Amino acid sequence: MNVYEIRGAFGLENLVRAERPDPTPGPFQVRVRVKATSLNSRDLMMVEGRYNPRQKLPLVPNSDGAGVVDAVGPGVTRVKPGDRVMTLFAQGWQAGEPTKAITATTLGGPLDGALADTVLLHEDGVVPTPAYLSDEEAATLPCAAVTAWSALVTQGGLKAGDTVLVQGTGGVSIFALQIARLFGAHVIVTSSRDDKLERALKLGAQEGINYVTTPDWEKAARTLTGGVGVDHVVEVGGAGTFEKSLKAVRVGGTVSVIGVLSGGAGSVSLVPILMQNLRVQGVFVGHRQSFEALTRAFALNDIHPVVDRVFPFAEARAAFEHMKQGAHFGKIVIKVS
Repeated sequence: MNVYEIRGAFGLENLVRAERPDPTPGPFQVRVRVKATSLNSRDLMMVEGRYNPRQKLPLVPNSDGAGVVDAVGPGVTRVKPGDRVMTLFAQGWQAGEPTKAITATTLGGPLDGALADTVLLHEDGVVPTPAYLSDEEAATLPCAAVTAWSALVTQGGLKAGDTVLVQGTGGVSIFALQIARLFGAHVIVTSSRDDKLERALKLGAQEGINYVTTPDWEKAARTLTGGVGVDHVVEVGGAGTFEKSLKAVRVGGTVSVIGVLSGGAGSVSLVPILMQNLRVQGVFVGHRQSFEALTRAFALNDIHPVVDRVFPFAEARAAFEHMKQGAHFGKIVIKVS
């Protein structure tokens, strides 16, 4: 099998192609021939050593993959050879609340991930691919789409008529836009580029705010809601944007903390959270039940992921460089085979 490994030390320069023995499925295991894998900010941070500096190497990165089952071990009943499947981010998380043990079952660190032409997984760690999606589209769902679904639906209680503010136009934010519109919510998008805002409006967002020309975007968001504030903020910026998110949300509203693109360390006053009865929730992707609910909803409504660009397997490192530049709209995909 062909893989990419972070070998010797962290850094994109240490992401190298390698060969490993083809695995044989054991009891309740399935072997998947990967067709495509997508990138998340977590994957780039893992390669660069910013996500977990103590991660043991070598490591095959990437949590998200889609492919075809080509062999199963004894006792497997969920899938059969020939079935199209997607990876489950936390292999051990089927439903309910996460545990410390579950967080140790995530693909792309600490477990080897999907930047390979073959992966060996437990049968509970794969989810059937909706027939209407291509492998490249399906490979974008396991983290970004499930995270957005968990934030807004599983944990967020999204309902028709709510106003949702999404930050930027990366994978999670675009999926949040699509999910919010699916539920009949009003969507405000922020971005540093007007052309990206135009694309977001075409996807169904009602308003866009350029945070470069309008640095007080939290005030603009409140103005757009008649001074009330938005119901839900999908917070992907981290320390650099969190305080503004608290000011953009309404009394009793929710801020879902998902990313740390602008940094993970900072100081913030707790007074607004207390005095305005705000709900701040961290979102650790999601469990299998959420993933399955998401795929049902997407299939019924023919929702297609937004793919920014597809790179060949031989140019995997270039795909990470593209993500690092931050100019993408939607998801970056690597076609494996």
